[in-house]
Amino acid sequence: MEYYREDSAILLAVDCIIFGFNGESLQVLLIKRDFEPERNKWSLMGGFVQPDESPELAASRVLKKLTGLENVYMEQCSVFGDPKREPNSRVVSICYFALIDTQKYTHILSEEYEANWFPLQNYPTLIFDHDQMIASAQHRLRMKAALYPILFELLPEKFTIPQIAALYEGVYNIEFDKRNFSRKLLSSDLIIKLEEKDKENSKKGAFYFKLNTAIYKEKIMSFLRYLPSWFPEN
Repeated sequence: MEYYREDSAILLAVDCIIFGFNGESLQVLLIKRDFEPERNKWSLMGGFVQPDESPELAASRVLKKLTGLENVYMEQCSVFGDPKREPNSRVVSICYFALIDTQKYTHILSEEYEANWFPLQNYPTLIFDHDQMIASAQHRLRMKAALYPILFELLPEKFTIPQIAALYEGVYNIEFDKRNFSRKLLSSDLIIKLEEKDKENSKKGAFYFKLNTAIYKEKIMSFLRYLPSWFPEN
Protein backbone atom coordinates (compact mmCIF):
# COMPACT_ATOMS: atom_id res chain seq x y z
CA MET A 1 0.00 0.00 0.00
CA GLU A 2 3.09 2.30 0.06
CA TYR A 3 2.44 3.41 -3.51
CA TYR A 4 -1.19 4.29 -2.81
CA ARG A 5 -0.96 5.94 0.59
CA GLU A 6 -2.09 9.30 -0.79
CA ASP A 7 -5.22 7.84 -2.41
CA SER A 8 -8.56 7.69 -0.64
CA ALA A 9 -10.03 4.29 0.17
CA ILE A 10 -13.16 3.33 -1.76
CA LEU A 11 -15.37 0.36 -0.93
CA LEU A 12 -16.33 -1.89 -3.85
CA ALA A 13 -19.75 -3.51 -3.66
CA VAL A 14 -22.01 -5.64 -5.84
CA ASP A 15 -25.79 -5.42 -6.07
CA CYS A 16 -27.94 -8.14 -7.62
CA ILE A 17 -31.12 -7.39 -9.52
CA ILE A 18 -32.90 -10.75 -9.53
CA PHE A 19 -35.67 -10.99 -12.13
CA GLY A 20 -38.18 -13.81 -11.94
CA PHE A 21 -41.21 -14.93 -13.94
CA ASN A 22 -44.16 -16.60 -12.18
CA GLY A 23 -46.03 -17.58 -15.34
CA GLU A 24 -48.04 -14.37 -15.44
CA SER A 25 -45.80 -11.39 -14.71
CA LEU A 26 -42.17 -10.33 -14.49
CA GLN A 27 -41.04 -9.74 -10.91
CA VAL A 28 -38.04 -8.49 -8.95
CA LEU A 29 -36.71 -9.94 -5.69
CA LEU A 30 -36.22 -7.49 -2.81
CA ILE A 31 -35.13 -7.79 0.82
CA LYS A 32 -35.66 -5.86 4.05
CA ARG A 33 -32.42 -4.13 5.04
CA ASP A 34 -31.45 -5.22 8.58
CA PHE A 35 -28.86 -2.56 9.44
CA GLU A 36 -28.40 1.21 9.38
CA PRO A 37 -28.61 3.41 7.47
CA GLU A 38 -32.11 2.83 6.05
CA ARG A 39 -32.83 -0.10 8.36
CA ASN A 40 -36.09 -1.99 7.58
CA LYS A 41 -36.33 -0.36 4.14
CA TRP A 42 -36.66 -2.39 0.96
CA SER A 43 -33.42 -3.00 -0.89
CA LEU A 44 -31.68 -5.06 -3.52
CA MET A 45 -29.48 -7.87 -2.25
CA GLY A 46 -25.84 -6.83 -2.19
CA GLY A 47 -22.51 -7.07 -0.43
CA PHE A 48 -18.88 -6.03 -0.57
CA VAL A 49 -16.26 -7.63 -2.77
CA GLN A 50 -13.80 -9.49 -0.57
CA PRO A 51 -10.00 -9.28 -1.07
CA ASP A 52 -9.81 -12.82 -2.44
CA GLU A 53 -12.66 -12.65 -4.97
CA SER A 54 -13.58 -10.99 -8.24
CA PRO A 55 -16.79 -8.94 -8.57
CA GLU A 56 -18.34 -11.85 -10.49
CA LEU A 57 -17.60 -14.28 -7.67
CA ALA A 58 -18.95 -11.78 -5.14
CA ALA A 59 -22.21 -11.47 -7.07
CA SER A 60 -22.51 -15.26 -7.28
CA ARG A 61 -21.90 -15.50 -3.53
CA VAL A 62 -24.57 -12.91 -2.80
CA LEU A 63 -27.06 -14.68 -5.06
CA LYS A 64 -26.38 -18.06 -3.45
CA LYS A 65 -26.64 -16.58 0.06
CA LEU A 66 -30.10 -15.20 -0.68
CA THR A 67 -31.57 -17.92 -2.87
CA GLY A 68 -29.35 -20.97 -2.54
CA LEU A 69 -29.00 -21.00 -6.32
CA GLU A 70 -25.84 -21.58 -8.33
CA ASN A 71 -25.07 -21.56 -12.05
CA VAL A 72 -28.03 -19.36 -13.02
CA TYR A 73 -27.97 -16.83 -15.85
CA MET A 74 -26.31 -13.65 -14.55
CA GLU A 75 -24.43 -10.80 -16.18
CA GLN A 76 -23.01 -7.39 -15.33
CA CYS A 77 -25.21 -4.49 -16.40
CA SER A 78 -23.92 -1.21 -14.92
CA VAL A 79 -21.72 0.58 -12.39
CA PHE A 80 -22.98 3.16 -9.88
CA GLY A 81 -20.37 5.43 -8.33
CA ASP A 82 -21.86 8.79 -7.43
CA PRO A 83 -19.76 10.09 -4.49
CA LYS A 84 -22.94 10.82 -2.53
CA ARG A 85 -24.86 7.64 -3.32
CA GLU A 86 -24.41 6.39 0.26
CA PRO A 87 -24.34 8.76 3.27
CA ASN A 88 -21.57 7.27 5.42
CA SER A 89 -18.96 5.86 3.04
CA ARG A 90 -17.64 6.17 -0.49
CA VAL A 91 -19.05 3.07 -2.16
CA VAL A 92 -18.92 2.08 -5.82
CA SER A 93 -21.34 -0.68 -6.77
CA ILE A 94 -21.16 -3.04 -9.73
CA CYS A 95 -24.63 -4.29 -10.66
CA TYR A 96 -25.53 -7.72 -11.98
CA PHE A 97 -28.88 -9.07 -13.05
CA ALA A 98 -29.96 -12.68 -12.76
CA LEU A 99 -32.88 -14.56 -14.33
CA ILE A 100 -34.78 -17.37 -12.62
CA ASP A 101 -38.11 -19.18 -12.89
CA THR A 102 -39.93 -18.34 -9.64
CA GLN A 103 -42.30 -21.31 -9.87
CA LYS A 104 -39.41 -23.75 -10.06
CA TYR A 105 -37.68 -22.24 -7.04
CA THR A 106 -40.52 -21.32 -4.68
CA HIS A 107 -38.54 -22.76 -1.76
CA ILE A 108 -35.46 -20.61 -2.17
CA LEU A 109 -36.44 -17.40 -0.40
CA SER A 110 -34.39 -16.76 2.69
CA GLU A 111 -36.45 -15.87 5.77
CA GLU A 112 -33.37 -14.24 7.25
CA TYR A 113 -33.65 -11.34 4.81
CA GLU A 114 -37.48 -11.15 4.61
CA ALA A 115 -37.12 -11.60 0.87
CA ASN A 116 -40.19 -11.09 -1.27
CA TRP A 117 -41.14 -10.95 -4.96
CA PHE A 118 -42.73 -7.77 -6.30
CA PRO A 119 -44.17 -6.98 -9.76
CA LEU A 120 -41.59 -5.11 -11.80
CA GLN A 121 -44.13 -2.39 -12.52
CA ASN A 122 -45.21 -2.02 -8.88
CA TYR A 123 -42.54 -2.43 -6.21
CA PRO A 124 -42.03 -0.37 -3.01
CA THR A 125 -39.70 2.61 -2.58
CA LEU A 126 -36.08 1.46 -2.39
CA ILE A 127 -33.00 2.78 -0.61
CA PHE A 128 -30.31 4.95 -2.22
CA ASP A 129 -30.20 4.53 -6.02
CA HIS A 130 -31.54 0.98 -6.18
CA ASP A 131 -34.53 1.99 -8.29
CA GLN A 132 -32.08 3.34 -10.88
CA MET A 133 -30.23 0.04 -10.74
CA ILE A 134 -33.43 -1.85 -11.56
CA ALA A 135 -34.17 0.53 -14.44
CA SER A 136 -30.66 0.03 -15.79
CA ALA A 137 -30.95 -3.76 -15.53
CA GLN A 138 -34.33 -3.74 -17.25
CA HIS A 139 -32.92 -1.64 -20.10
CA ARG A 140 -30.04 -4.09 -20.48
CA LEU A 141 -32.47 -7.01 -20.39
CA ARG A 142 -34.58 -5.43 -23.14
CA MET A 143 -31.57 -4.98 -25.41
CA LYS A 144 -30.29 -8.51 -24.83
CA ALA A 145 -33.73 -10.10 -25.26
CA ALA A 146 -34.03 -8.52 -28.71
CA LEU A 147 -30.75 -10.14 -29.78
CA TYR A 148 -30.43 -13.35 -27.77
CA PRO A 149 -32.82 -15.98 -26.34
CA ILE A 150 -32.12 -15.12 -22.70
CA LEU A 151 -35.79 -14.83 -21.71
CA PHE A 152 -36.18 -18.57 -22.10
CA GLU A 153 -34.10 -18.78 -18.90
CA LEU A 154 -37.20 -17.52 -17.09
CA LEU A 155 -39.60 -20.12 -18.46
CA PRO A 156 -40.41 -23.51 -16.94
CA GLU A 157 -39.63 -26.69 -18.87
CA LYS A 158 -43.17 -26.73 -20.29
CA PHE A 159 -45.06 -23.51 -20.95
CA THR A 160 -47.98 -22.03 -22.85
CA ILE A 161 -47.89 -19.43 -25.60
CA PRO A 162 -49.81 -16.95 -23.39
CA GLN A 163 -47.02 -17.33 -20.82
CA ILE A 164 -44.35 -16.45 -23.38
CA ALA A 165 -46.39 -13.45 -24.53
CA ALA A 166 -46.85 -12.31 -20.92
CA LEU A 167 -43.11 -12.61 -20.33
CA TYR A 168 -42.18 -10.44 -23.32
CA GLU A 169 -44.92 -7.96 -22.47
CA GLY A 170 -43.56 -7.71 -18.94
CA VAL A 171 -40.02 -7.08 -20.11
CA TYR A 172 -41.00 -4.39 -22.61
CA ASN A 173 -44.06 -3.04 -20.80
CA ILE A 174 -46.22 -3.20 -23.93
CA GLU A 175 -49.22 -5.23 -25.10
CA PHE A 176 -48.90 -7.55 -28.07
CA ASP A 177 -51.36 -8.63 -30.74
CA LYS A 178 -51.67 -12.12 -29.25
CA ARG A 179 -52.77 -13.80 -32.47
CA ASN A 180 -49.90 -12.32 -34.46
CA PHE A 181 -47.40 -13.15 -31.70
CA SER A 182 -48.64 -16.75 -31.60
CA ARG A 183 -48.44 -17.09 -35.38
CA LYS A 184 -44.87 -15.81 -35.54
CA LEU A 185 -43.73 -17.99 -32.67
CA LEU A 186 -45.27 -21.15 -34.11
CA SER A 187 -43.88 -20.47 -37.58
CA SER A 188 -40.37 -20.24 -36.12
CA ASP A 189 -40.44 -23.95 -35.16
CA LEU A 190 -38.76 -23.01 -31.88
CA ILE A 191 -41.37 -24.75 -29.76
CA ILE A 192 -42.91 -28.23 -29.82
CA LYS A 193 -46.58 -28.75 -28.98
CA LEU A 194 -47.33 -31.25 -26.22
CA GLU A 195 -50.51 -33.26 -25.67
CA GLU A 196 -50.94 -31.87 -22.15
CA LYS A 197 -53.04 -28.78 -21.48
CA ASP A 198 -52.94 -26.10 -18.80
CA LYS A 199 -56.48 -26.29 -17.40
CA GLU A 200 -55.85 -24.18 -14.30
CA ASN A 201 -55.36 -20.85 -16.07
CA SER A 202 -57.58 -21.37 -19.11
CA LYS A 203 -61.22 -22.48 -19.37
CA LYS A 204 -60.63 -24.24 -22.69
CA GLY A 205 -57.17 -25.37 -21.67
CA ALA A 206 -54.09 -23.97 -23.39
CA PHE A 207 -51.68 -26.52 -24.82
CA TYR A 208 -48.27 -26.77 -23.26
CA PHE A 209 -45.15 -26.43 -25.39
CA LYS A 210 -41.48 -27.14 -24.85
CA LEU A 211 -38.40 -25.63 -26.41
CA ASN A 212 -37.14 -27.41 -29.52
CA THR A 213 -33.53 -27.75 -28.36
CA ALA A 214 -32.50 -29.55 -31.56
CA ILE A 215 -32.90 -26.39 -33.68
CA TYR A 216 -32.91 -23.82 -30.90
CA LYS A 217 -29.67 -22.07 -31.87
CA GLU A 218 -30.43 -22.26 -35.58
CA LYS A 219 -33.99 -20.90 -35.47
CA ILE A 220 -34.00 -18.45 -32.55
CA MET A 221 -32.86 -15.52 -34.70
CA SER A 222 -35.77 -15.89 -37.09
CA PHE A 223 -38.08 -15.21 -34.15
CA LEU A 224 -35.96 -12.49 -32.53
CA ARG A 225 -35.60 -10.56 -35.81
CA TYR A 226 -39.36 -10.21 -35.84
CA LEU A 227 -39.54 -8.74 -32.32
CA PRO A 228 -37.41 -5.56 -32.33
CA SER A 229 -39.79 -3.63 -34.62
CA TRP A 230 -42.39 -3.86 -31.85
CA PHE A 231 -40.14 -2.72 -29.06
CA PRO A 232 -39.47 0.88 -28.00
CA GLU A 233 -35.84 1.97 -27.96
CA ASN A 234 -35.97 3.09 -24.32
